[in-house]
Amino acid sequence: MTGPLHDLKLIEFAGIGPGPFAAMLFADMGATVVRIERKAAMRRPLSPLNLGPFDVLSRGRLSVALDIKRPAGREAALRLIEQADALIEGFRPGVMERLGLGPEVCLARNPKLVYGRMTGWGQTGPLAHAAGHDINYIALSGALHAIGTTEQPLPPLNLVGDFGGGALMLAWGMMAALWEAQRSGQGQVVDAAMTDGAAYLMTMIYGVKAAGLWSNQRQANLLDGGAFFYGTYECSDGKFVAVGPIEPHFYALFLEKLGVDDPELADQFDPSAWPQQRAKLAALFRTRTRDEWCALLEGTDACVAPVLDLDEAPLHPHNQARQTFVEVDGIVQPAPAPRLSRTPAASPAPPPEPGADTEKVLRAWGFGEAEIEHLREVGAIE
Repeated sequence: MTGPLHDLKLIEFAGIGPGPFAAMLFADMGATVVRIERKAAMRRPLSPLNLGPFDVLSRGRLSVALDIKRPAGREAALRLIEQADALIEGFRPGVMERLGLGPEVCLARNPKLVYGRMTGWGQTGPLAHAAGHDINYIALSGALHAIGTTEQPLPPLNLVGDFGGGALMLAWGMMAALWEAQRSGQGQVVDAAMTDGAAYLMTMIYGVKAAGLWSNQRQANLLDGGAFFYGTYECSDGKFVAVGPIEPHFYALFLEKLGVDDPELADQFDPSAWPQQRAKLAALFRTRTRDEWCALLEGTDACVAPVLDLDEAPLHPHNQARQTFVEVDGIVQPAPAPRLSRTPAASPAPPPEPGADTEKVLRAWGFGEAEIEHLREVGAIE
């Protein structure tokens, strides 16, 4: 066993998006994560919501297929939960309660359990029971309004709501609750809402706004593409470089490396001049290819990097030197992060087939052969 969480046991109820990402964080750091799947998941066709062997968010798990709507399946799930340190579920509020697996029932069976709940709107509030996705949740937090072009907001993939404001906040909250449970002997419920988490990620921006240094106009601020020295520029080959020399001494070096001695580019913090300054830099960057600019600027304090696509990023020398990406069963994917010096994470295992580990897990967690056979007979497992 490897990783700092190697003796932690976690039950994950299968879902999509942030719940699986949070469970992956635990699995990557060595926790034993048992995913409880619906029996029907064993027969799902490949689709955007079921990536099968390409579902790298599901790596490193053990998969148990249970029919938790049957009393025997529900009781089997509770027996697993009794032995777990933590649980992750990502259903709408009230679903787990209707299944007989809500926090009250589970904490009665396992008082030290940390019960992690992942939703978009949270367990309470007027929107709690409404459907939604990442774009809706970050819209409510103020984050979406701040990202995009002057003309319209643009969704930043699903990184701010699902994964940053959702999964990472859920994992952080659960680790805090697990730390406290070691001392108190008592578990608790972690209510992770993507609206809350996305707002939390915007803490600095709200502070800058309160100071009068940020406006509600997109592409008019320091970090949203407004500043000409913090953005991307197209090169002669149609590829882009990312430019970010915010500090004056970095900016001075940036101009020096470019060979630019233009009085109109000297003052970097006059927003009224930013459009003209951007146009000058844009014209300059279009005179060479991306790789030519990177040969001149990358790795210096000029703060310039190539904008790599998803095929290029794993091949970059820095990413290769740090092994930022790994290949598992022929699928290139990001490696576990961050790095730990004494108890590093192991190389991830591939995602399991739904239900692949049902009998193995049940045996390891104390079920006898007769009990397993009974679960099969009543249709709780296959």
